[in-house]
Amino acid sequence: MLAKLTTRPAVRRCAGAGVLTLALLGAGLPAAAAERPQPDLSRFYRQQPTWSPCKGTDMPKDLQCAKVTVPLDYARPRSGTLDIALARYRATGASQGSVLLNFGGPGGPGISELAADGKEFMDLTNGYDVVTFDPRGVGRSSPVSCGEGGDEPSGTTDDHADLSHPQALLQRVRQDAAECARYSGPVLAHIGTVNVSRDLDVIRQALGDKKLNYLGFSYGTRLGAVYAAQFPHKVGRFALDGVDTLTEPLSAQGAAGAAGQQTALDDFLDWCTADVACPFGQDRRAAGDRIVRLVNALDEKPAPTDFGASFSGQDLVGAISQALYSKQLWPSLERALASLVQDDDTRGVLSFAADGVGLPLRPGTAAVKATAATSPAGPRKDGGLVDPQDIPADNLPAALTAINCADDPDRPDGARLTKDLKDLLGTYEQASPVFGRYRLTQLLMCYGRPRGTDFIRDRVKNVDTAKMLLVGTRGDPATPYRWTVETAARLGPSAVVLDNKGDGHTGYASSMCVHHETDDFLLYGSLPPSGSSCPADGGDWSVTTTTDD
Repeated sequence: MLAKLTTRPAVRRCAGAGVLTLALLGAGLPAAAAERPQPDLSRFYRQQPTWSPCKGTDMPKDLQCAKVTVPLDYARPRSGTLDIALARYRATGASQGSVLLNFGGPGGPGISELAADGKEFMDLTNGYDVVTFDPRGVGRSSPVSCGEGGDEPSGTTDDHADLSHPQALLQRVRQDAAECARYSGPVLAHIGTVNVSRDLDVIRQALGDKKLNYLGFSYGTRLGAVYAAQFPHKVGRFALDGVDTLTEPLSAQGAAGAAGQQTALDDFLDWCTADVACPFGQDRRAAGDRIVRLVNALDEKPAPTDFGASFSGQDLVGAISQALYSKQLWPSLERALASLVQDDDTRGVLSFAADGVGLPLRPGTAAVKATAATSPAGPRKDGGLVDPQDIPADNLPAALTAINCADDPDRPDGARLTKDLKDLLGTYEQASPVFGRYRLTQLLMCYGRPRGTDFIRDRVKNVDTAKMLLVGTRGDPATPYRWTVETAARLGPSAVVLDNKGDGHTGYASSMCVHHETDDFLLYGSLPPSGSSCPADGGDWSVTTTTDD
């Protein structure tokens, strides 16, 4: 999947006056590092944000914005700082503190999403200030960029998708990585989930909360797991929806993602072929073959668009992948495909392609639309907040690649990558004849970039925290249900799984059952019993307890 990562270390409790600062500083550091004298971070933990109405024409009047300052480099806090943008809706009921939201990505900004879809979280204001943030390198918080033309993650453009010339592919990806480093500034070297997790703890303290209450979607579940590993005794009520993997390498993630998307496409075609308007007819098996032929035909001869560019089969695959994130989009996808098949009209499918870049964001996210800007000049280099109109247009995909690579320790050389591309092609195409080749190029994502941390794979496990709710959706095209089960087992007894039998990426927005159970846990601490599930239609607020996996 194109979004994930985390890391975390054990925290030791210190007793006695004057040791609190050391406890804060040592939190989240590997054991060897914790034995060394730690830098003084106390000034960052003494902040009190100043809240005011959010600026911008699209900002709701009751949405407040603020910032906190964090070290650019936690190991050298005097080497520079970054401002992290925050936004909140105030609690309407008796407040028990704050609940912090992360909507996924990686690379998805929180502020524009909360501004666009805040109504979905208003029930939580019965007990909390509902708070979100733009993580470092994202949105208003020193956004990274790869300059002009950098509007797709490395390894996913049409020329990258030509796997018949792997050396040319690798050269292009390396050039892209150099461009990203040139445009992004100092934050690029400090952008991974481990640092974002430490930012979360600074935010927690600034909000005045003794423990962090948290709702994370997709990549946000990786971030939550890393925080639980780094700051286990600061974990409050954690709900993780659309659970990410913590262990699989990019090669396995891509194959799992292709298989998950194929399952979602199969479900869509089951639904489509029951409708006389389905552009692929009513024969289910023939419909699957027709969509494969359509992709291949467009790869051989791309269709023209109203913008002068061409629309290839891989463009179509990317558009379909976006539409499959939510079952609510299926009727629109059916109409868009009908226009393409019957009239060579690409406008409908282009609308899906324009709404995302393969990011596993919560369905319905407004992040892409709300942050699209025209400036390719890159972020300010002083660490201050960026005006929304100056956020680079490619920030989402640039941040996605940068964060995933910062979280991934594997860096095979060119010869190994070339061999892997050849060896894995059959595996990926078996996982999905439609999405396989598209996802295989994910292997190239981090080529030419520095090696990422091994902290997530090695240290995010067996967390000693309060109980956490993990929601997995059976028909999820981005985060397969098995990742929920595997991550729960890895995190240990603290993790309680809720099995959502429905379709689409994550369950909170599409299932009343998931929504209700998640809110009950966050507001009242009420967890569903182990083995509970929500029905496929999402409409029953009562969960069913079974022993079935």
